[in-house]
Amino acid sequence: MSITRRVFLRNSALAVVGTAAVPSFLTRAAFGAVDGGARHKRLVVIFQRGAADGLNIVVPHAEAPYYALRPSINIPRKSVIDLNGFFGLHPSLSAFQPLWQQGQLAIVHAAGSPDTTRSHFDAQDFMETGTPGVKVTEDGWLNRSLHNMPAAQRSAFRAIALGPSLPRVLSGSEPAVAMNNINDFSVGGRNPKASPAATAFEAMYDHSSDSVLHGTGEETFDAVKMLKAADPGKYTPALGVEYPKSRFADGLRQLAQLIKANLGVQVAFADIGGWDHHVNEGATEGQLANVLSDFSQSLGAFWTDLGDLGEDTVVITMSEFGRTARENGNRGTDHGHANVMFVLGGRVKGGRVYGRWPGLDPSQLYEGRDLALTTDFRQVIGEAVARHMGNKNLAAVFPGFDNQPGKFLRYLG
Repeated sequence: MSITRRVFLRNSALAVVGTAAVPSFLTRAAFGAVDGGARHKRLVVIFQRGAADGLNIVVPHAEAPYYALRPSINIPRKSVIDLNGFFGLHPSLSAFQPLWQQGQLAIVHAAGSPDTTRSHFDAQDFMETGTPGVKVTEDGWLNRSLHNMPAAQRSAFRAIALGPSLPRVLSGSEPAVAMNNINDFSVGGRNPKASPAATAFEAMYDHSSDSVLHGTGEETFDAVKMLKAADPGKYTPALGVEYPKSRFADGLRQLAQLIKANLGVQVAFADIGGWDHHVNEGATEGQLANVLSDFSQSLGAFWTDLGDLGEDTVVITMSEFGRTARENGNRGTDHGHANVMFVLGGRVKGGRVYGRWPGLDPSQLYEGRDLALTTDFRQVIGEAVARHMGNKNLAAVFPGFDNQPGKFLRYLG
């Protein structure tokens, strides 16, 4: 069988992407309790691909225009999980209610990208690169955030994405790992049950005359062997935790396993699709309700599974843009502007809705159709990067954006 390193990395369950053939980022010493059990901070980013309907996710149920604009898809006040008398959660987000009550969940409404595009592709690209309106940015903001971030330990799993390929947000010069399914990866060599691809990959490195390439291969397989030693197929979540049966939930379960195994995870990324509801969006039941159930139950299980490790973890959710304030003729919503973001963490000042609410009166809508944006998503993320992760050089993370500490939302403790 003919196999190249590029083809293997592209098609395997574990793809390592970063600076070309530099073996030092994969050190065997990194895969244990390196700092004597010291606690390390983590940032987890969740992308809701497809443009989620923020107005039906965190409902302004005390504002009359909301019900006038959405006669058939509104969330009735009696069904809303009330938060503060004005805003409430969609009933399918019941898994978030205890997190809110415990002060671990904060909400930022009317937030998002200031770019006005209604293109999914462009808007997602802008939010992942962190440079709205600029199409030539080559790397992602989460990768850039690692440049000046204090490294807890040198680890192959310092930056990971749950999925088959590396997303834009993690592309760049810092090494990052895309992991589709840790249970599917087999190490070659003397393992008689190893996949042909894994066997060929290890053999390719064993016979390589390139010492740098050979070293990278050895350290990559050492990392994988450490992962396999944890016996991922037999992982048991914390007592009472049940993850939904979905791709998104499975990714978060694996992420919890990697964090709990002390493999040096510092930043992580996962996404969940199914938010583009132009037709029959539904209200308390239907398409949106179904994806919200998966979204919230998966995150709720992940958070409970982390246990005390949640104290040093922050989770931020985002979507490329929101939906129109008014429902369309197909009982759905079209591409809009501002949206809602969730911030979950042990050190988050939760139990509050942040951001200036612009209102839903027709005179207050952006271009007469959308929720107006009052909080740039880079302010929300920037605070987590600077205050939680310790990278104060936000000018490098978000070039061209004036993200001064005095303008932060202050939702982190």
